[in-house]
Amino acid sequence: MLMLLRLARQHYKFKHYPCYEIKMNTEDLGNSKILNLLFKPAGLMMESRLRQWLMNPVKTLQGADIQPGQTVLEVGCGTGFFTIPAAELIGDNGCLVAMDPLSDYTKRVSKKVRAAGLENVRVVKRDALDTGLDASSIDKVLLFGVLPFPFLPLNRLLPEMHRIMKTEGTLAVWLFPVSGWVPKSILQSGLFTFISKQNGVYNYRRCSINRNK
Repeated sequence: MLMLLRLARQHYKFKHYPCYEIKMNTEDLGNSKILNLLFKPAGLMMESRLRQWLMNPVKTLQGADIQPGQTVLEVGCGTGFFTIPAAELIGDNGCLVAMDPLSDYTKRVSKKVRAAGLENVRVVKRDALDTGLDASSIDKVLLFGVLPFPFLPLNRLLPEMHRIMKTEGTLAVWLFPVSGWVPKSILQSGLFTFISKQNGVYNYRRCSINRNK
């Protein structure tokens, strides 16, 4: 994955900025044939039987305490490793918004959703830094395996997640391959408070912000 990021930076002639400062046109990135090709090996690894065996998606999702009927945003759905089981946990009365900026990934997830006969999933090719979703419309946000990632700087991602979440909304973060500074940075943002950690998933509750201060 690190090699893919280096190649992506070279292709788009990125300067050497710290990860939290990287800015790019993600719409262009998502449609880029070269970038989709570069991330194809990662997509194959996401769908491997070995990953299914080593990393039970249902067990990990249970750590996020998904409830039937919720409206859930999955950021960086990839090829749908968590998408189908998450949609099944939400049930017919809920809605899962599976979002990814890469066109190849969203096409693949759409095919899986149709094959599974699921009608509670919206697959969206969009940048999570600017979701286009209504304010206070999401019960739970899943950040599974997408952090730390230089294309999702927390100082831009967290405010957008806070904006779209309902007052009592929760943020579920599963970090791979390492947690690093992410849990501390989420708390330092002042936008979320820590609830619990279950099955490797960090759970946070949305904080209310008094803008009069």
